Amino acid sequence: MMLHVTRSPASVMPCIGPASLAFVFLLGLATSGVLNGAQQPAAASLQLGTAVADITPPVGYRMSGYFYERLSTGVLNPLRAKALVLSQGKEKFAWVFCDLVGVPKELTDQIRDEAAGATAIPREQIFIAATHTHTGPLYFGPLRDYFHEAATQRAGADPQEKSDYAASLRQKLVQAIQQASSSATPVEIHAGTAQQEGLSFNRRYVMRDGSVRTNPGKLNPDIARPAGPIDPQVGLLQFRRGGKPSAGVAVFGLHCDTTGGTEFAADYPFFLHRELQKQFSDDYLSAFGAGTCGDVNHLDLSTNRPQKSFQESERIGTTLAATVVKALSELPPIEQPSLAAVSKTVATPLQHYSEQEIHAARGKLPKVGTRELPVLEQVAAVKIVGIGDYGTETRAMDVQAFRLSGTVALVALPGELFAELGLAIKQKSPFAMTLVVELANDYPGYIPTRRAFAEGGYEPTNSKVAPGGGELLVDAAIELLHSLKKK
Repeated sequence: MMLHVTRSPASVMPCIGPASLAFVFLLGLATSGVLNGAQQPAAASLQLGTAVADITPPVGYRMSGYFYERLSTGVLNPLRAKALVLSQGKEKFAWVFCDLVGVPKELTDQIRDEAAGATAIPREQIFIAATHTHTGPLYFGPLRDYFHEAATQRAGADPQEKSDYAASLRQKLVQAIQQASSSATPVEIHAGTAQQEGLSFNRRYVMRDGSVRTNPGKLNPDIARPAGPIDPQVGLLQFRRGGKPSAGVAVFGLHCDTTGGTEFAADYPFFLHRELQKQFSDDYLSAFGAGTCGDVNHLDLSTNRPQKSFQESERIGTTLAATVVKALSELPPIEQPSLAAVSKTVATPLQHYSEQEIHAARGKLPKVGTRELPVLEQVAAVKIVGIGDYGTETRAMDVQAFRLSGTVALVALPGELFAELGLAIKQKSPFAMTLVVELANDYPGYIPTRRAFAEGGYEPTNSKVAPGGGELLVDAAIELLHSLKKK
């Protein structure tokens, strides 16, 4: 039934009796949805829970990041895992950012399964991402296995691994997700981006002879141009309780390899966190997501600035923090949050090597970190052994997409993707703002573009995926984003 209302001048307003007035009042309640408790429910509020776990290994544990055995001698700053659980009604996500070089699929599968069982968050809506710090522990992979087995054979036990770090990490991350899930309270979410110039540089260069080299040396006169782009965009989310900032996520594409040395350190995100706590409060949680930066680092080859040090890490972290703080003060709120998530597992082809080639590569491991074998041959040997350890022709890689609103989304992918691949996702996304986080749920190494495989060099040599694998992941991400937009 359609109700037609005709407005009349006061001079001709008809006289309405008490019964008629009651009918009009009840009709008004019914049409506004108030009668008999039929009020239309407002959208469920957005809630956030957070937790932080210390994941610093014991001093003496091996360190990751380079192709030689490096033993830790101290702690420059602690390594942490930061868990955020977002919920709205029945929809729930868990994001965990770890100060590690990577987290392998064999471990993240266990963590996600256990956390899902403990919290009822779907495992497909949980990601475990690494910041890619090169001053964290070496606790998985072919080199770790080789060093561990060699030490065990020499001494009967490995003096560098007096405890099971992977088991401890699994337990701590599951507990962090549980704690974050159980501590959720209402928040407002603000989202936006900033531009950070002058910190990131594509580290692959086209030389004057047409070849492509990675970091060919400062002030090298034979450099013609960078071989690829960077992504200077910083994606930002900030959560506020009662108008007060309480937590945030920053996503930026720059290798976490600015510190060096033999002390455990979270690299430049530590200084970003420190500065944001100074700005907001000691309880402020700053989570850092690595943007696609497989071919991007901080080395400006046009200068003689020192390559790696505590001071360089602090310079980069505080510079980024200044950009972030300014942008956060201007971030608009998401007026209508609308959480949803989708995911897809992509059977990503791996490079193929025969059993004989894998066996030969394994025989070269004792020469890794020495001068007995050219560097790229060392890199290839470790890569080939890693593929052999997988024991498959493809690697199941999870691609996840999370919607925060009709205009904001986040994509999580495994591996170290080239910047160009992340830019392709952003450019083709139907969302006005798309954050792209790499190194989520697995660490299969570098994921270059097809063109980079043809060009050669360090990253393709160190990649386990076959050419085209990165483009498959990009296509999956774009497909998921479009499905979220329609959902």
